[in-house]
Amino acid sequence: MLNGQDARLIIQRPPLPSVLRRSLPFLASLGVLGGVLVVNAILQPNLLTLPVIRSNLATFLPLIAAAVGQAIIVLSGGIDLSAGGIITLVNVVLVSLAGVWGTESGWSTLAGVLVSLLVAVAAGLLNGLLVASLRLQAIVATFATNFVWMGLALAVLPVPGGQAPIPLYRLYRASFLGIPSVVFLLILVILLWVILKRSRMGQFLYAVGGHAQAAFASGLPVERVRMLTYGLGGLFFGLAGVFLTADIASGDPLIGSPLTMNTIAAVVIGGTPLAGGTGGAGGAVVGAIVLGLIRNIIFFANVPPFYQDFISGLIIIAALALAAGGRGRRRSA
Repeated sequence: MLNGQDARLIIQRPPLPSVLRRSLPFLASLGVLGGVLVVNAILQPNLLTLPVIRSNLATFLPLIAAAVGQAIIVLSGGIDLSAGGIITLVNVVLVSLAGVWGTESGWSTLAGVLVSLLVAVAAGLLNGLLVASLRLQAIVATFATNFVWMGLALAVLPVPGGQAPIPLYRLYRASFLGIPSVVFLLILVILLWVILKRSRMGQFLYAVGGHAQAAFASGLPVERVRMLTYGLGGLFFGLAGVFLTADIASGDPLIGSPLTMNTIAAVVIGGTPLAGGTGGAGGAVVGAIVLGLIRNIIFFANVPPFYQDFISGLIIIAALALAAGGRGRRRSA
């Protein structure tokens, strides 16, 4: 039998398996990614060739950036159902500014991108004001603002059309030193998350998401953190809108509608619980790639169009269940 001192030593020195238990959700997500990759490789033998990788990343990158933004908000204990509306607004604003300032100038392209990102951050901060300062339920407030952003997008660009800035979509399709530019853009998104996570703001959002009352009692500015969190989410939604515009090279006032639910699914598949406080945006990146590869499976499996949404939904539910298995095992351990 252990005496009291031995028991205290065991309690004070956590065993190595506890580290693995904390990593189970992300490891489960990687397992889902591996399985989806295998299926894709069977259906698309040239999956790992450079042109296909470039094409897939160019298509996946808007959802990846948006999923990181959603993960930041979820980590703080919130949720944003207006992500698709903000992305759409950025798309139409950028295309409309290109129509006014010209589509060929690099400086006007840069100015258009910056203005579009400011619009996204402002929309995110307004969401944060409603949730943090006015204390409205996040799911209701952002569901309502989504209609506002989509309505503004329709007012700016009533019908699909326009042209994205030429330097923007050329850059999106370019390569540097033999590496597609979308790889560098993906690294940029991940780097922004790493910088945020290691900053004081990153520590605050985990604390607020983990236990808001305890964070407030510790002197943390909970209201300000939540508001800034929505602003940061808006920044990543803005990046997603810029990437989406560069990918499709035009404007569409309805383009972002499906992205909201996909960002939430990507966050959950990536191992971040919607309760907040644990997880990370790295898992959201994995989850977004999983969702993109699922779409590839549907396409290359030649599923009839009227069955595609049904089959896609079933596969996503299976991926969510598999990813959630890691969290279930962690709780029961």
